[in-house]
Amino acid sequence: MLLIYTHKITHRNKYIFNLIFKDILGIDFALTNDADEFKKHGSAKLSYTNNPLEDELFFISRNLLFETGINEQNISVFEFNSNKVFYATGKASGLPFDVFAASFYLVSRYEEYLPHIRDEHDRFEAKDSLAFLNNFLSKPVVNIWAGWVKDLLLKKYPDLFFPQKKYEFISTIDIDNAYAYREKGFTRSIGGYLKSLSTFDFKEIKERNRVLMGLEKDPYDTYDFQLAILKKYNFKSIYFFLLGDYGVNDKNLPIESKRFQSLIKMLGDYAEIGIHPSYGSNKSKAQLKKEVNRLAKVLHREVTKSRQHFLKLTLPETYRNLIDIDITDDYTMGFASQVGFRASICTPFNFYDLDMEMETKLKIHPFAIMEGTLKYYMKVHPEDAMLKIKPLIDEVKAVNGVFMSLWHNDTINNQKLWLGWRAVYEEMVEYAVK
Repeated sequence: MLLIYTHKITHRNKYIFNLIFKDILGIDFALTNDADEFKKHGSAKLSYTNNPLEDELFFISRNLLFETGINEQNISVFEFNSNKVFYATGKASGLPFDVFAASFYLVSRYEEYLPHIRDEHDRFEAKDSLAFLNNFLSKPVVNIWAGWVKDLLLKKYPDLFFPQKKYEFISTIDIDNAYAYREKGFTRSIGGYLKSLSTFDFKEIKERNRVLMGLEKDPYDTYDFQLAILKKYNFKSIYFFLLGDYGVNDKNLPIESKRFQSLIKMLGDYAEIGIHPSYGSNKSKAQLKKEVNRLAKVLHREVTKSRQHFLKLTLPETYRNLIDIDITDDYTMGFASQVGFRASICTPFNFYDLDMEMETKLKIHPFAIMEGTLKYYMKVHPEDAMLKIKPLIDEVKAVNGVFMSLWHNDTINNQKLWLGWRAVYEEMVEYAVK
């Protein structure tokens, strides 16, 4: 077993050691602040402190993991081993930067607790992140850095065993609007007709008529295609259903719809199901609880997975609300405006509540790519989309992490605005599962 010495054991360094060594590298370790115990240890060991104790693998520590509270950080990013790093320590250390403090800063989303300007949906913007500003948003640097620590340990202690980690691909689909025309009810259907008339969109009126008469498939009903791809390539898939009350930003079907309930149950036979908390639930724990209960009632089982609608994430409030209603796994960690790794990691990790200075049991699952990001924010055409997607998959495969994508049922319909994107989805899946 690896023994780690540090001059002061804190919630922060216990958290990041667990993440780096157990979650990413897959090895067990013990932590001590007893110098005599450390010196007597006869096998693999490393120290994280100001000066080495003997000839162990030694990492100079900066202050971040020994502090409490949230303070402005003086960060200077530089390049090492063709990757970006920060919190420089000098040549005496195993690495010329504090790998543990830097990893904690990124994974805890420290910068999102600092004062910043939020976008129109009250979200922290990608353009303000350290990773985007320093051109490493497209790299899971925490995983890469962990690999460097592993290499140094094996060089010093060649008998130390690291289990082989396996790369994984997970496709996630958000169901914001299960059908374009079906199950909308009389009032919403009339509103749809009037909207089409106001823009002289007679083609849409004809399409709506044919769908409602059962002569044509609803354009958002892409579920047969999705399940065919799932069967063909055999990968893990998760669906997140929006079950909020109707509003400007929440327009899914009413949960009373039997067809909608049947769809949820049917997809639950092939994939995992989670809640997609509504835009309106972000500031109302009661509304959030109501939506989770709606889904649990349909599924006849507990709901433990979640992804915020519009990727509305405010730290730490959003995650605290999820914890309070017994959500165990959240999939919101990604940016709406840029592809890449919001927390600079492609391994699931526990949420660390900086305000409370404690590790929680809420598991955060970061995603790397959303189709709406490519189309609406980055203005990428479907024929060029894989040029953005493939490098991200390659980065994750290189560190044996988890590549997670985010799509929507309506964007795979291969019609109108989304013409050509169905092929992108299948090409992405095919490349990801290789």
